[in-house]
This record gives sequence, structure tokens and C-alpha cells, in this order.
Amino acid sequence: MAPERSVRRVTWWGFFLNIGLSMFKVFAGIMGNSHAVVADGIHSLTDTVTDIAVIAGSYFWAKPADDQHPYGHKRLETTVSIFIGFVLFLAAVFIVWQAVADIRCGYVSEPGVIALAAAVVSIVIKEGLYRWTRRVGKKVHSVALAANAWHHRLDALSSIPVLIAVAAAILYPPWYMLDHLAAIIVAVLVFYASLRIVVNGFKELVDEGAPRETCEQIRDIATADDKVRHAYNIRTRFAGNHLQVDLHLAVDGNMTVHEGHEVAEDVKKRIIKGVPRVLDVVVHIEPLEFITPEDDCL
Repeated sequence: MAPERSVRRVTWWGFFLNIGLSMFKVFAGIMGNSHAVVADGIHSLTDTVTDIAVIAGSYFWAKPADDQHPYGHKRLETTVSIFIGFVLFLAAVFIVWQAVADIRCGYVSEPGVIALAAAVVSIVIKEGLYRWTRRVGKKVHSVALAANAWHHRLDALSSIPVLIAVAAAILYPPWYMLDHLAAIIVAVLVFYASLRIVVNGFKELVDEGAPRETCEQIRDIATADDKVRHAYNIRTRFAGNHLQVDLHLAVDGNMTVHEGHEVAEDVKKRIIKGVPRVLDVVVHIEPLEFITPEDDCL
């Protein structure tokens, strides 16, 4: 199955499960007299926003390069992941705001068993969706899908304080404060996840390159060819979760154009095969005698 189809398949499943789960939690919260479960159900609807963003985005970032976008459309995937990160951040702010508001007004509820069941079902389903989405995201190297997976885990985590609060209120009503304290802890975890997603996305948008170890691996692969005397000016940048590589190879100045082309193609194929997630390699062939001391670097 094509990577983009895998992305859409798992995301469509998440979309419909989010709709059904949200309706169930709102219904259970009303029937079980739990405002926390109702709020958790409404919060689950935010997942549908990111699901739609991933589905719509996958149709665009999978498009091949064209005249206006000679490097392809992979950066759209990064833009979607940053959007998801901001949604996670806003969700964290909402959780803290709601917890503080409930503490200030001394909110207390006496929920029923159906509300407890809704919280348990929510945790199980959302954690399952997180693991499935994360696994597919890793398999197809999709940063947007990885970000959306964290949104599923956010919903699972946000249901934990709801579960604790409902169980505590059933067993001993004065323990309602546990709900608010746990919600703030969850918000901190969500904020950390959103910050990581947004920062990584912006690093890509400003063309941060691969780690030095990756560049050294590229150089070692290139110089493994006996006809390559030196590999230098190795530059990398990310496109989505893939890597684009640009490097110069110093060869014998008496080599023919045809021989130089064969060397470049061989090095390109071996780099794409040997370095994970490399999308494309641009190789510049240079005569060895033109190399200066300043070129003796990555």
C-alpha cells in the first residue's frame, strides 16, 4: 500500500472513532451526571480537526514536483504537523484553564457508573489509536501522522484524571480535587509534546541539516568508491521526514564526462540505499586539482 494511502486509512479510522467516542462520552456524561466526562467528550471533537488536516494534507504533499514546486510538496506535511502542535498547545491551555476554574468555584459532582465506564472506554480506544497511528507513521516516515498520534494520546491522557475523578467521587466525594491536580499534570505533558512537534517543524522550515554523524556516514559511503578521491561540501536538509543531500566529489581530472557521470550515479544510488530516509542526492563532480584546503570539510 502506498504511504499516503496508509496515512489516510489510519486517519479515516481515527476520524470516525473520534466522532463515535465523542458522542458516547457526551451521552454518558449527561446520563451519569458528570460534567468532566461531558467536557472530555467535547474535547475529543478537537481530534477530528487534526484528522481532517492530515487527510487533506496527504493529498497535497504526495504530489510530484512541478514547475512551481521543483523540490516537491513535502514541506506541506511539516506545516500540517506544526498546525497539530499548536492545536495540542491550545488543548493544554484549555485543560489548565478548566482545572483552575473548577478549583476556584469548588466544583463537585456525584457521577454514576456509566460515566466511569465512558472514561475507561475512552482511554482504551484512544491509546489503541495512538499506538496504531504511531506505528504507521514510523513505517511510512510521516511527521504529520506522528504528530496526530500524539493527539490521540492526549485524549487518552486527558481521560485519566476524568477516570480518577469519577472513581474518587463515587467512592468518596471530597476527593474531587484529584481531578483538577491530575488535569494540570496532563496539561504539562501535552504542552511538552506540542512544543517538541512545533520546534522540530520550525527546524525543518529553516533548513536545519542532518546531524554530523549522518554527514560523516554520507562521506564514508561516497569515498568507498576507489574513483572518488575526496567528498566535501556535504549539505543536507529535510523535506517532511525525508532527507535531501547535496555533495561534491573530487575525481581524477583526466576522467571523461561519461566516467564522471557513472561515478556520480553509483554514489547517489549507494547513499540512497545506505542512509535511512534519503529522498534525493545531487552530486557535483570536480577535478581533484581544483580542490583547495577550505574544501577539506563536511
